[in-house]
Amino acid sequence: MVLDVHSRRVFRPRKRGTIIELLPKALREQLPPLYSQEAVADPLVICKFFTPDAQWTWYALEFDGDDVFFGWVVGLEQELGYFLLSELTRARGPLGLPIERDVHFSPTRLSQVKLFHQRRS
Repeated sequence: MVLDVHSRRVFRPRKRGTIIELLPKALREQLPPLYSQEAVADPLVICKFFTPDAQWTWYALEFDGDDVFFGWVVGLEQELGYFLLSELTRARGPLGLPIERDVHFSPTRLSQVKLFHQRRS
């Protein structure tokens, strides 16, 4: 789908004829608050975002309810850190494609996510 935003063409992914929302209300409510899993040895990853035209992936563990996520980021490096919903919404990959949410991702322990990426390396 192509939207015309301020005379700029913006490409949005489609899902059954609608725009995929990066963080729908139901998913937003599943995300634990920031710092709530810091004492958990193997925290639960709730959702996954990715660039369809690059090798970047963001796994969200916690959310502040507004804009700030804490999670596992796989890009040039693999590290735990903070990232923003507003940045994910604005960012585009090298081909101009927006970041998408993996609608098939199920909550998974962080150790399993890390193991998956170790096997791919």
